[in-house]
Amino acid sequence: MDLAWGREYVVVKPTHFRIAYAINPFMDTADQPDPGRAMTQWRGLVGTLERLGARVHVLEQRPDAPDMVYAMNLGLAFVGPDGARRVVMSHMRFPERRMETGTAAQWLARHGWRPTYVGRDGVGPCFEAGDAFPYGDALVVGYGPRTDELALKHLATELGVRVRGVRTAHPGMYHLDLAFCPLDDRHAIVCPDALSPESARALLELVPEPLLISQEEALTTFCANSIVIGRSVVMPACPDRVRSRLEEWGLEVLVVEVGEFHKGGGSIRCLTNPLDVTIGRDLPAVPGGEVIV
Repeated sequence: MDLAWGREYVVVKPTHFRIAYAINPFMDTADQPDPGRAMTQWRGLVGTLERLGARVHVLEQRPDAPDMVYAMNLGLAFVGPDGARRVVMSHMRFPERRMETGTAAQWLARHGWRPTYVGRDGVGPCFEAGDAFPYGDALVVGYGPRTDELALKHLATELGVRVRGVRTAHPGMYHLDLAFCPLDDRHAIVCPDALSPESARALLELVPEPLLISQEEALTTFCANSIVIGRSVVMPACPDRVRSRLEEWGLEVLVVEVGEFHKGGGSIRCLTNPLDVTIGRDLPAVPGGEVIV
């Protein structure tokens, strides 16, 4: 069965995108993105999503927030069983990014979302939404480099769902979205090298038919940092082996060039934040929540 979510997104226009600091292994202040090329690539991505039938909302970028273009990490949006729209705002690990969520929370509130918080203003556990994906019977959440293990309990309680924690152990795949891409109810792209051995086994047990990628494939192509709209997989690059398997599964591969954004450590998934995850449809409700690590 196809993923029901991933047909509505918020994105951030890269008006002020640049490498102003280095908080991941990809960032180098001496290797700046070309502003014109980055804007062209971003517009190409947005156009592709719209042609596939996705609804796209554009949030303006703060001049003092060069990483805000990586919209996936602004917060985790979800629709409750009662239809209420809420969003757990990210509490960024690095203070260089924390101002982003205040602006995003204001925009979301104006558009009918109620912001909630795991941590705030440097207090409480860190949580970054690029670590969280609904899959199977749970919200799968990576923890370690950016998200604290303590945040898993907060998420489970706040959302009233089951949370399955997996420990991220690779410095270059600091968010789960660099190593895990749900495709449908049976398939997902997984890079086991990003996780601790125990967490890799647990994640592979959760996915009936995983498409395994190597550390090299994940880091050089960003192919796990993709999104799925229906039966179309929008990818920044696709190794031949990966394309063959996806097409065997009846998925259409659409490659969209976003290489300027790789300089900041993110790709297509990082640039897009889904707004249509629904508890009771995409995630079973679990009263009081539950955490499995």
